[in-house]
Amino acid sequence: MGRVTSKARWFWPLALALLVTDCATKRAVEHHLPVGKPQPVVGELVRFTLSYNTNAAMGIPLGGPSGRLVLSALTIAALLVLGVLYRRTRPSERLRVIGVALVAGGALGNLVDRIRSSAGVVDFIDVGAKSVRFWTFNIADMGITAGAVLLLLALGWKTHNRGLSRPQTKP
Repeated sequence: MGRVTSKARWFWPLALALLVTDCATKRAVEHHLPVGKPQPVVGELVRFTLSYNTNAAMGIPLGGPSGRLVLSALTIAALLVLGVLYRRTRPSERLRVIGVALVAGGALGNLVDRIRSSAGVVDFIDVGAKSVRFWTFNIADMGITAGAVLLLLALGWKTHNRGLSRPQTKP
């Protein structure tokens, strides 16, 4: 049997843990909460409010009635791009590996919802104060956001370091 690379040791546990946690929390919320009825968690600041999102991130409409297919296809395409990014990532680039794992795990979590039900992606984390509320989101969305930030940092760090390592020429 082949040697497991250090990047695989980070990638697979993170991506799978995020996927399992996302799916488990969504099923628990669907089982225990009525749709649209906020349940305070940290007062009114953080609430659990079950909702279904048939649109893209932050409720952005995409694809009209065929949006489920369009979003599923876009997610699969994004997962393929993430696969290429993972393969091109060196084991020493841990921040990049973690970012790819979080984005991939989150994308898979939301894809499972789109495939499982025409109702849409299960969202339930509701943050805000009084009538000023952020978009309702889920664990997968948190993973995607954190992973995207880590990827930006990792790719920015790589670009920054390249610039520092170039020899300086005098005009």
